Amino acid sequence: MYQLRLLSLIALTIAITGCANISKTPNEQRASIQAMRQEVLTDLFRDKPDTRSQINSAPGYAVFSNVNVNLIFASIGGGYGIAKNMRTGKETYMKMGEVGIGLGLGAKDFRAVMVFHTDKAYKDFIDFGWSVGGNADAAAKASDQGVAAGKEAVLDNVTIYQMTESGLALQATLKGVKFWKDSDLN
Repeated sequence: MYQLRLLSLIALTIAITGCANISKTPNEQRASIQAMRQEVLTDLFRDKPDTRSQINSAPGYAVFSNVNVNLIFASIGGGYGIAKNMRTGKETYMKMGEVGIGLGLGAKDFRAVMVFHTDKAYKDFIDFGWSVGGNADAAAKASDQGVAAGKEAVLDNVTIYQMTESGLALQATLKGVKFWKDSDLN
């Protein structure tokens, strides 16, 4: 029974995250990711005006759109995004996936902005992309209605801002997250 629930959760997450770009050409996907980035940065700069100068003076940053589903003891998610080297202007399209264990129930759609404070932190992210950590949060939001705990974390020369778009979730999990270059869009 547990394996069936886990497989259903995996299938649901793949369906949710995969549907966003399934019928688009690579150019349409890039345009969609660029629009998502602009929208997320506009929201971040409105809510935290000091982040604009932080990003402009950083070696690089990344913006991701993610969907995460929690079902009792398992958590799984996926998404897409773009990283930009502020020194060269080079952009790298990326994907992400996560899996975790812990207590949780619900689903949420959230955005993450990562600001890299050193060239090494940015290069390591582009080349290796792994992140492991804990997560605890609560969210109940639909569009502009509801509340979600906005988070900011600083880890190993990277500041991470997370903003919940929509969802209903209560979770405390230990997660592994993998970011990698999108070979279809780069």
